[in-house]
Formats: sequence, C-alpha cells, structure tokens
Amino acid sequence: MIRFNCPCGAEVFFESRICQFCKRALAFNPSTMSFEVLPQQAALTEPDADKTLCQNGIDFGVCNWLAHKDASDGLCSGCQYNRTIPNLSRTENIKRWEVIEAGKKRLLYGLLRLGIPITSGWQLPGKGLLFDFLEDQRSNPEAEASFITTGFLDGIITLNVLEADPALRFVEQQAANEVYRTVLGHLRHESGHYVYSLFTEDHCLQQSFAALFGDSSEDYNQALQRFYANGATPDWDRDYITPYASSHPLEDWAETWGHYLHLHDTLETAASFKLIPTPLRDQTFDERIQSWRDLSVGFNELNRSMGLNDAYPFVINEKVAEKLQFANAVTDAVKTQNLESAVAPPHS
Repeated sequence: MIRFNCPCGAEVFFESRICQFCKRALAFNPSTMSFEVLPQQAALTEPDADKTLCQNGIDFGVCNWLAHKDASDGLCSGCQYNRTIPNLSRTENIKRWEVIEAGKKRLLYGLLRLGIPITSGWQLPGKGLLFDFLEDQRSNPEAEASFITTGFLDGIITLNVLEADPALRFVEQQAANEVYRTVLGHLRHESGHYVYSLFTEDHCLQQSFAALFGDSSEDYNQALQRFYANGATPDWDRDYITPYASSHPLEDWAETWGHYLHLHDTLETAASFKLIPTPLRDQTFDERIQSWRDLSVGFNELNRSMGLNDAYPFVINEKVAEKLQFANAVTDAVKTQNLESAVAPPHS
C-alpha cells in the first residue's frame, strides 16, 4: 500500500472518506490510484457531475471509491464485482458488509498494483470473477442455509459474512486450530484459485507448478476429506506455509498466493513509509523475501511489546520461498500494463 494524499496535500489513508485537514469529502479513483475531491452534496444528483461517490457509499456508507463513469447503476468498478451482498434487512449486516468491502477493496488494489488482469463474471460467466457474501444459520437462525463455506467455485469467491464479525470469526479460528484468520486473508487465498485459472493453459508454468506443488488433478474432495479426518501431513512445516496447504496442491498454491500478496502489500507499505531502506522496484525477489523475514520479525516483536499476538505467525523456509518465487513468476507471466484491463468495469 502506497501513501496517499488529499489534493490539498494532507495525508489520507486507503479507507479515508474525508480529509481531516481541509474537511472535504474524498473518493478513491482506482484508475489513477489517487484520491479526488467530491463535489458538494447538492451536485451529486446533477447528470453532468463527473465525480460521484459509488452508490454503495452514498446509500450504505460501505464504499469510498468513485463511481465508474460508464456504470448506469452508479457503482464503482470494485462494487460491480458483487453478485450477492448480505441481507441488509438485518442492520448488523451493513457493518459486516463494510468490513468485507474494505478487505475486498484492498484485495483489488493489490491485484491492480501487480497488474493481474481481472475479467468479471458478468463478462465471462464461469471464468470471470464475482463475489457472493452470504450468511448461514450460525450467524442468522432465520437464514435459508445451515452452513455456508467460504471458498471458490466457477469464478465465484464466496465469503461467509460471519467472518466479518470478530467474535464469530474467533470461534471459527479456534475450531480450526488456526493461528491467523482475517477477512483479507480469506479473500487473498481465494483469489489464488482465480489466478490459477489464468495460467492453466501455460504448459511451462504447469510443469513448474507440478514440480513444486504436486499433481493438481488429485481428487480434490477426497484430499479435503482426508485432511479433515487425519489432519495435516506429518512434518508439514518443512514444505508448506500452513498445515492447510498440505491438504491438496491447489490449496498449497492458494495459501502460497495469499502469502505472496501479504508479502507484496506489506513490503510496499513499509517502503512507502520508509520503514525499509530500499524501494521494492530496486530489490530482487530474493531480497524482498529477506526484507520480509527481517520486517516480520520486527513487527511481531512490536506487537508483543503492546501485548498483542504476532501479526505474522508463519515461517518462510527455503521450500516456501521457492514457491513464493513461482508466484512471482506467475505474476510476471500474466500481468498487464493496462490498468483498465487489470480492473475492468464489469458491466453498466
């Protein structure tokens, strides 16, 4: 994450909606990766207003991006990737949706910065990307479904809205015996399954994938059943970033990709705030991994100094570093320099 400024020069942040210095309303423009001042509220209804807050920001306060200029529904390019939003008749879901949108926008920002091409499921059904934010009877006894699993299928990233509730998410984290569980972490992991679909036809990348991660054609359902019945592979920490990564090659890839995004975004933030001496563009990927090892130890100790849990409770050994190198190679292979195709307006 880079540092942002209001047009007046004051520092603002990725989730900012008002400049605390000049007090003007702001919106993030993903095309320019910068904040712009919104017109006065009275001007928002004028047909020729060229800077309008996303309708989800106006109606529900859950978005701070500019509406896409060609969107007849008034949504930003990021919100147009939503296929299903939470049931807003339950007022607590508006706050949950705000948390989810914040994580999703950080995901899209990271993919945009990397140049990952994204096509929406509206444009390319079954292969493009869409999001479903659903609830089940664990968070809402009146919900239709008894159990909603966060996951990815046919271009759809599904997130259970209970993940946006800290107390409910903690219960799930304890039940799964996990050391880390966040909305953003889920979204980054699931985006890995989408990115995998971008290089399935690349023979060289698929060969490298098989050598590092294993045979992706292994029966997925059987592998997951085996994992949940027997637990992680013995000595999983020699070859995998998490226990879950040992369940199946595609989950190993998704976990690796999620951590690749953690690494890239956090190092970019650290460089932007001059917490590391060398800009990312001037570092080889090996140097980035070493910078990440050094930085993560430092901010884990800072967290402990404040009585908090480790922010990054993982170890990047040489095998995991090799897999992260592959994720970086995939990025180089599939990325585009055209920002409009990196986060294209899905439909109008």
